[in-house]
Amino acid sequence: MNNIFLCKTRIRIMSDPKVVLVTGCAKGGIGYEYCKAFAEQNCHVVASDIPQRMDDVVELSSEKIEALELDVASDESVSSAVEKIISKYGHIDILINNAGIGSTGPLAELPLNIVSKAWEINTLGQLRLVQQVVPHMASRRSGSIVNVGSVVGRVPTPWAGSYCASKAAVHAISNALRLELRPFGINVVIVMPGAIRSNFGSNSMEKLGNNDWKLYKDFKDSIAERAKASQGSKATDATVFARHVAKKVLSPRPPKQIVFGHMTGLFAVLSWSPIWVRDLFFSNLFNLNKKL
Repeated sequence: MNNIFLCKTRIRIMSDPKVVLVTGCAKGGIGYEYCKAFAEQNCHVVASDIPQRMDDVVELSSEKIEALELDVASDESVSSAVEKIISKYGHIDILINNAGIGSTGPLAELPLNIVSKAWEINTLGQLRLVQQVVPHMASRRSGSIVNVGSVVGRVPTPWAGSYCASKAAVHAISNALRLELRPFGINVVIVMPGAIRSNFGSNSMEKLGNNDWKLYKDFKDSIAERAKASQGSKATDATVFARHVAKKVLSPRPPKQIVFGHMTGLFAVLSWSPIWVRDLFFSNLFNLNKKL
């Protein structure tokens, strides 16, 4: 009798829509497209973002997508949001750690409060979600955590050292978590986007307007080019990218890494190249060969 009950319970759990929590879902961003992509795959999606952007997120609301306020930089906000989802659905099957901000500028002059904010959101924000979600996933011995890194987390570029470092830390954390969470049946997937068309570049450009470089005033145009580098005409459409990631994450055996998008081939080559080759490439690209 007990075996029949357990069997029926497993069948019911397997047939229920997967509950997917996505962070950073403002309109125009990749998170917005993640929500639609997972909903297309018959998941129930919880789309979240900070209070100032909730109007964008509410636009996503449908039978399969609901909006929830969540600030990844706040312990209280993260704890409250996760508990609300668990209370309502009993579980979170997939966490998409997508929330992130840019941090462009020369490291010798970039204000440390800007660096700290990027790391707080891009890196610690992901770990904050992980620590709240993992106990619930571990109790069910199932779940997937998808941490969004970047190709520049593997191959850092000039003028974006702060952002690259925050994403490199995401890769390191994810690689450690993948092994640490294996005993509990939890998958950890690192997503490494290439150049994806979104509002990320325009947001980075807006932040640059507040900086008045001193040592690097002659490189102002080059720094601006780096801020919008991912938004060229050949950048991969965010909808295409999100659908690709959703299908991979929902596959029976999710991959450990998902590398996709324009320029990923170039960065793969650079990752295997000698350091002097990388230095030469980026020096030429960002006008760093001239002597001042």
